[in-house]
Amino acid sequence: MRTTTIGDVKVLLPDLEPDDLDTTTDLTDGLTEALVEGAAWRGVDLAGASVRSSLISGVDLSGCTWEAGGLYGCEVTGADFSGAHLTGLTIERCAITGSRFTGARLTDVRLKDVLFDGCRFDYATLQRVAAAGSVAFTDCTLANGAWSSCRLPRIALRSCDLAGLELDSCHLDGTDLRGSRLQGLKTPLDNLRGVTLGEDQLPDLTRLTIAALGLTVRKD
Repeated sequence: MRTTTIGDVKVLLPDLEPDDLDTTTDLTDGLTEALVEGAAWRGVDLAGASVRSSLISGVDLSGCTWEAGGLYGCEVTGADFSGAHLTGLTIERCAITGSRFTGARLTDVRLKDVLFDGCRFDYATLQRVAAAGSVAFTDCTLANGAWSSCRLPRIALRSCDLAGLELDSCHLDGTDLRGSRLQGLKTPLDNLRGVTLGEDQLPDLTRLTIAALGLTVRKD
């Protein structure tokens, strides 16, 4: 295991060696200590599947349906989850890098010690997604997504694009938003209660406040 620190968030991640893993593309009984590269699993049904201590690279999971089960102690790089439906999953001690979740639906997903780095969640829908431990998004595109009833306190959302992201009844108290683009964020101010911002983000916060309160600002 290795620890990565993003702001004040410390994420415990796996440290896998490819030489210690078995190469496969067979998902029949889930995966344990597997090395998977470039597999085509587009549109598959992964109900109840668990993937443990595995290194997954360049896999096409677009349009898949994955209910229950989850990812434990995995490194996922360059995977495509576009349009996937992920329901009731647990994602724990995972590093997910350079992967695409465009238009995906994540419902009742539980996150613990997870790093999303350089991932795309544009037009993705997150509903009742909860952080049960340390979670960080770094350099991710979250634009034009919709998050509702998510419980994500004290996570890191660093250097992310939040333009057009809609937040509804989300709990983000203690979340670190420094370096993220807030312009165009669509949210009631209550969803931002207790977050941490940088001084350079105050103009964007001012614009959000003016829009949320329906204020009129005049020069004369």
